Amino acid sequence: ITTDGTNLYVTDSGNNTIRKIVIATGVVSTLAGAGTAGSANGTGIAAMFSVPRGITTDGTNLYVADQSNNTIRKIVITTGVVSTLAGTAGTTGSADGTGLAATFNFPSSITSDGAKLYVTDSNNFTIRQIQ
Repeated sequence: ITTDGTNLYVTDSGNNTIRKIVIATGVVSTLAGAGTAGSANGTGIAAMFSVPRGITTDGTNLYVADQSNNTIRKIVITTGVVSTLAGTAGTTGSADGTGLAATFNFPSSITSDGAKLYVTDSNNFTIRQIQ
């Protein structure tokens, strides 16, 4: 779970979606994800996740550890556009690299210091940094 101060953003792992909760009203909506497992980039419900776990924000974007896809995904909050920031769906590994050249093995948690992302790469027993 993460917040921008107005909304909460939650990884709904079992439903393969990212949910938005308006703090003031409690209204829940689906920001991204089709509800079935997959790895498609796209906007809103056209995008697909596979067991999204960790989530963080920089206030403009959400960053999601998409665990079963072994990827790190980026969601533009204002548009709901989802793209793959790092890793390749269906590829497991521990390679450092840029974008799709990096590989993960069950990334589960993610946070930011405002400049870099830090990912818990669970099955590799490592903390990975994304610049």
